[in-house]
Amino acid sequence: MPRSVDGTRRKNRRIKILKIAKGYFGRRSTNFRAAKDAVAKALSYAYRDRRQKKREFRSLWITRISALCRDNGITYSRLIEGMNKANIAINRKALSNMAIEDPQAFAAVIEKAKKAAAVKA
Repeated sequence: MPRSVDGTRRKNRRIKILKIAKGYFGRRSTNFRAAKDAVAKALSYAYRDRRQKKREFRSLWITRISALCRDNGITYSRLIEGMNKANIAINRKALSNMAIEDPQAFAAVIEKAKKAAAVKA
């Protein structure tokens, strides 16, 4: 029976892993066994954090909106309640950008929300 040597499939798989691990610290970038574990962990973190990023940005937008709401004498929850009653459909990302880039328009939205919350309360 002929002697078998490392095949191209095995070599290509190892090269692929080491290519992904390029730039990692120490032997994690050069040693296949260490690189394999590091890449597996990195890919699992990347998968998890693509979902967490959405949560973190929404939280950031809400924090920004809340801070500027309090400057205008209303809480975040009352603003959202008033916007719903006034049928103002602006998502939190756009509302956050509006609060930063166009404070007058944001103040106008707050006033409409205050009136709607007071009228239908």
